[in-house]
Amino acid sequence: MSKKHPIISVTGSSGAGTSTVKDTFDQIFRREGVKAVSIEGDAFHKYDRAAMKAELDKRYAAGDHGFSHFSYEANELAELERVFREYGETGHGRTRHYIHNEEEGRKFGGEPGTFTDWTEFEEDTDLLFYEGLHGAVKNDEVDLPKYADLKIGVVPVINLEWIQKIHRDKAQRGYTTEAVTDVILRRMHAYVHCITPQFTETDINFQRVPIVDTSNPFIARWIPTADESLVVIRFKNPRGIDFPYLTSMIHDSFMSRANSIVVPGGKMELAMQLIFTPMI
Repeated sequence: MSKKHPIISVTGSSGAGTSTVKDTFDQIFRREGVKAVSIEGDAFHKYDRAAMKAELDKRYAAGDHGFSHFSYEANELAELERVFREYGETGHGRTRHYIHNEEEGRKFGGEPGTFTDWTEFEEDTDLLFYEGLHGAVKNDEVDLPKYADLKIGVVPVINLEWIQKIHRDKAQRGYTTEAVTDVILRRMHAYVHCITPQFTETDINFQRVPIVDTSNPFIARWIPTADESLVVIRFKNPRGIDFPYLTSMIHDSFMSRANSIVVPGGKMELAMQLIFTPMI
């Protein structure tokens, strides 16, 4: 942890909604005049798209059907830890971009499914902001929570997470429902063993819970809206959190446990603004 060069790590699986949280933080940074350097979890994948396909084919042939981007060994976690440690100590580091599509290819000058070159961070930044799959991994090889000053988990209930992923991948990547379902099944083992343990390390978790029927996420025609949801916000250490102030500022919110507040889904961004602005 570093008071001079703090690190915020937002962790959630594909389709969980971490990009929405990033947008909220970007607003806070602009309003408060904070110069942040942002890095993406996808930048620390070990394989580009072609190499990942080849690795998947090899593992399938060997009987391994659980390998995915969620897996520890599919990511450069030691490099991510090095970036966290170096930034906390010096304010320096490096990152790259994974190019997802043609639009990003035009922006970064590369082919979709490839990485850009590693580049050094800008000078004189105020904090490092990470958003991705593995920002709070703690295992025998790495200890990322040790270096992050604020760790945030974004964890919709599982059926909602699947609905969001199915709709996103079909709309943005042209996948069929069957193809997305295959990805979900392949990632399940790593989801249980690599993703969910991180949420015991996070300081604050945001879990969106739909209040409409999501019993079969694979045929859902639309994603439940914010107004059709509640958000459970859990604080690992509630000391210093002014819950009476939060419940007075957020209409229809209530405490569900001593360390948890429930807010209407449409008030999630307001809740983040109220909680994180003083921290920033």
